[in-house]
Amino acid sequence: MTSIDETGAADAPMPVPAFDPADPGPPCAYARLRAEQPVVKALMPNGETGWLISRHEDVRAAFADPRLTRPLLSAWPPREDADAPPPCLPTFLEMTGEHHTRVRRAVSPLFSRRRLEFMAPRIRAMAEELIDTMVRGSADGTGDLVASFTEPLPLRVLCETVGLPHEDRDLYLPHTLTLLSAAGLSMEEILKALYALQDYASGLIDRKEKEAEEAEEGGAGGDYVTLLLAESRREGGDLTRDDVVSFVVTMLMAGYKTNIQHTANALLALLTHPGQLRRLRDEPEGIDAAVEELLRYVPLMNAINVLVALEDFTLHGQQIRAGDAVLPVIASANRDPEAFPDADRLDLTRSPNAHTAFGYGPHYCTGAHLTRLQLSVALRVLLEKLPDLELAEPADSLPWDETTPLRAPARLPVRW
Repeated sequence: MTSIDETGAADAPMPVPAFDPADPGPPCAYARLRAEQPVVKALMPNGETGWLISRHEDVRAAFADPRLTRPLLSAWPPREDADAPPPCLPTFLEMTGEHHTRVRRAVSPLFSRRRLEFMAPRIRAMAEELIDTMVRGSADGTGDLVASFTEPLPLRVLCETVGLPHEDRDLYLPHTLTLLSAAGLSMEEILKALYALQDYASGLIDRKEKEAEEAEEGGAGGDYVTLLLAESRREGGDLTRDDVVSFVVTMLMAGYKTNIQHTANALLALLTHPGQLRRLRDEPEGIDAAVEELLRYVPLMNAINVLVALEDFTLHGQQIRAGDAVLPVIASANRDPEAFPDADRLDLTRSPNAHTAFGYGPHYCTGAHLTRLQLSVALRVLLEKLPDLELAEPADSLPWDETTPLRAPARLPVRW
């Protein structure tokens, strides 16, 4: 642990806390940081340093602080190489100012709770089909929920909602997975993956435009990419074609692997708390509250969020300079006992539940309601179709997917 001298300055950066083996929760080290060093300089996997912020109140404030901005993934850390390629288009998380306001105004209505009601029956049908297929293919009443359910469901939902061709998954998923590990990659690796996703998105939009012209519909209906393309062609519209490209890239980065791994971790949390699982089965009206608690208890992202200071300021005695990276840790904030009584306990009836799973402030996750809906439907279908669901192997023997910072069980063997 880094020591603090009398002036409040860190004498050396500490490593970003390491994950605990076979545990999807935040590293235990954050508990000590919240209590003793709520703002501390840390060394990231890519060799850069930044100020880790671990308390709930401070994390929320950081996301809403106009003195902090989100840097472009393709331009941070800054490079002095004169021959460096130009930055990629900003994702929705990186847009700022009027640009961000304009794009969010156009996209947010597509992800409102009311607008997404039409997707609930389709998500249920997809979930039921996956469970039925798993059950039919089992000779002994056992199966793997990861391979059969939590991996295929989020991609199918994303493809149908956004308008991504499922058959193209081998083209875009490898680059998506690369970018989820960006904190530990070189800029060359990041740029290669970002450019590849941009090229794919641009090609997809070309195809959508051609389909719209051939159908003589002008792109007025259908999936979200088609709807946003229509907006980009409307005189006085809020979007440009580049904004639609950014939308596709953003949805791939934020809406795929995060939902796969969070759903698997949420199911593991329930399966290792059988009493709460039984209560949820017997009282399904509590599923919405359970979803909020699972979003708090199991990190939707255990990755590092990077903000950059636009000016000098002091926080908890630490002098943050303009240009410094600031790293609000959502996973730590959601286990802060000052905000959540008995924070390390899973309580599916917890209320209120002001978690920060989707961030806070101007960049609050646009797809939050879709994520909630997907997890809610998945739980309802599992509890209805497999009411006696339980782990088929001890939880401490499960293999883990460590390919990204999100972390989740690689297999989830169950019996029903």
